[in-house]
Amino acid sequence: MIKVGILGAAGYTGGELIRVLLNHPEAKIVFANSESNAGNLISDVHEGLIGETDLCFTDEMPFEQVDVVFFCVGHGKSEAFLKEHAIPKNVKIIDLAQDFRIKGDHDYVYGLPEINKAEIMQAQHVANPGCFATAIQLALLPAAYLNLLKDDVSVNAITGSTGAGQKPGATTHFSWRTDNLSIYKPFQHQHIAEIRQSLKQVQGYLDADIDFIPYRGNFARGIFCTAVVKTPAPIEDIVEAYKEFYADAAFTHYSDKAIDLKQVVNTNKALVHCEKYGNKLLITSAIDNLLKGAVGQAVQNMNLMFGLDETAGLRLKASAF
Repeated sequence: MIKVGILGAAGYTGGELIRVLLNHPEAKIVFANSESNAGNLISDVHEGLIGETDLCFTDEMPFEQVDVVFFCVGHGKSEAFLKEHAIPKNVKIIDLAQDFRIKGDHDYVYGLPEINKAEIMQAQHVANPGCFATAIQLALLPAAYLNLLKDDVSVNAITGSTGAGQKPGATTHFSWRTDNLSIYKPFQHQHIAEIRQSLKQVQGYLDADIDFIPYRGNFARGIFCTAVVKTPAPIEDIVEAYKEFYADAAFTHYSDKAIDLKQVVNTNKALVHCEKYGNKLLITSAIDNLLKGAVGQAVQNMNLMFGLDETAGLRLKASAF
């Protein structure tokens, strides 16, 4: 059994990670850290787990007792934490924050299995991709493989309220969010850098801009993305390339039919679909922001790092109807 520790276990990603790991055939949660909830039952905070666990939150961090630690803390906090705390070198780390996603003076592997599977399998430390970044990259990576990203790419993507985290805010309040729609951080979203990094990795260069406009949706979970690429390439060649690119992907699938959000919510799946309108290629993708966009992908990476079946613990049912 893989012995697991979780930092930041009281938030949305922490709760979702606990839910997945409780049903994982090869994992055991040793500690779920939350200083503000220490001593409280996990099911008192994550009430969807009532009847499934009697574990309590702890303010302790017994790293010597675990094989892997998941960082479910806020962006910018992982790097600061590691400067103040020593984690044994034999303990693997999967960081769900953005601190180590961009290549630099660190050994973290960018945890997108669709392009970095071999490196993840050998990694001691993995930086889990962002939720918007995952949806947009999976939409565009095969196009990059075909060398199609020569002009600026227009991207729109809408996310559920859980993407903003558990801490209440003006734009997550029910009375504001329901029956409402808004944009934020247009052309400046923090995930653009990691998106560009992966596209450049696959295409070999990237001179085009990724013009990304994020939307806040009036639903709880999921990301639906549209991207427009200008290209004269025939749709038949594009579709064939997309299918080939994801032929061996455990969770990313090309769909011949138009996709919708309910097909992926509550699963670790990503669905991608392409259509052609003149010289404009319309690509749609959909993921669950808490699963393939966060926790599910993190567990997928854990499976790869420990030599398990990539899908272990992640055969989840879509919400459908």
